[in-house]
Amino acid sequence: MTDVPAGSLPIANSPGAQGAPASKVRSYWGNVWNRLRYDPVTLFCMALIILIVLAAIFAPWLSPMDPEKSSMANRLRPIGYKKYLLGTDEQGRDMLSRMLWGGRVSLMMGILPVFFSTLIGGMFGVVAGYYGGKVNMVIMRTMDVFFAFPSVLLAVAIAGSLGGGIGNQMLTLTVVLIPPICRVAETATSQVRALDFVDAARASGASTISILFNHVLINVLSPVLVYSSTLVSISIILASGLSFLGLGVSPPTADWGLMLSTLRQSIYVQPLVTAIPGVAILITSIAFNLVSDGLRQAMDVKA
Repeated sequence: MTDVPAGSLPIANSPGAQGAPASKVRSYWGNVWNRLRYDPVTLFCMALIILIVLAAIFAPWLSPMDPEKSSMANRLRPIGYKKYLLGTDEQGRDMLSRMLWGGRVSLMMGILPVFFSTLIGGMFGVVAGYYGGKVNMVIMRTMDVFFAFPSVLLAVAIAGSLGGGIGNQMLTLTVVLIPPICRVAETATSQVRALDFVDAARASGASTISILFNHVLINVLSPVLVYSSTLVSISIILASGLSFLGLGVSPPTADWGLMLSTLRQSIYVQPLVTAIPGVAILITSIAFNLVSDGLRQAMDVKA
């Protein structure tokens, strides 16, 4: 045998004998962010939504004028007329100020009903999916009653019964959005309930509450949140539609849907000014839709 010079073989415990350090394993949310940061469309839409939200929050400081102060001498001025950057409406009120303040109401009607319906509908869906049997039948058949009506028709019927106002409008949208979220939560819970780790938790003596919060809910949360994000744009459009029909906020409160309704008579006089609220609704809805699509693709990963 050929003699091997001393020191030519690495010692087992020496640094040279050790392999390259293992790369850090990303968590689930780390993988989600890694996907999102390489999605320019989603990032752009997220930045756009943040700007819209910030503009609505800081409306008292950003508004150049009182949004409810009218001036009949300056009715329906065009975009860029003197100090009116976006023109004026049919009562001579500054459109820029009303758009900023109206964004507050429109965003609130888009986000808060989805938040409340996610809490309520998600809870009913998880309970129905986990217990099954008669509990599932009672909850889901009740939701099917609401599914029998188109969302717009159901919203108009409930709002017409309750009357106008921000509170009634929010309640209407929450009721309309509960059934679809409940259905998604029930389907996801039924799939998770049949998995091995849930059976193992039951066999170990874990309580039902512990299983629901520590094993079921954490796996159901992702699809429910992704689906809920798609409903924000629908909620904004429904709220604007109710305001357009006079079933939402009352004048002179600024709201994009109400502004679109009051300006529709002036479309042949100042079409560009009339279109501003509709463009804001369109851009905001598309931005929320694209963000929800990006979240759905990014969250479709395993830790």
